[in-house]
Amino acid sequence: MPEQLVLLLELLLEEAELSVSSLRTIKRTYDLQKQDAEVRHRWCELVVKHKYAQAYGDVEHFLIHDQAMGVYLYGELMVQEDSRQQALARHCLSLVQNEMDQSARRVVEEMVL
Repeated sequence: MPEQLVLLLELLLEEAELSVSSLRTIKRTYDLQKQDAEVRHRWCELVVKHKYAQAYGDVEHFLIHDQAMGVYLYGELMVQEDSRQQALARHCLSLVQNEMDQSARRVVEEMVL
């Protein structure tokens, strides 16, 4: 159930460290890219928090296709002080800025630029 997956991912977000192997297993076991936006959002938070570079494509997909829920993720990408994550945020913004809601775009631009 999506609600159960959201709860699981929220609990995992409380963990200080997760191994690449654990993250890979979670993604594969629960087929996270095929879940609803709430589940995918939590997954993306895990990816960003643990700097799981192999799943940055999932974050990009989320930011492009779930723009309304993506504003928070832009902030998370920028506060990690990881140049690769910051570049990902800038790249995604450049792809969707003309399609974004104007107020959301302003908020994201303030974080990213």
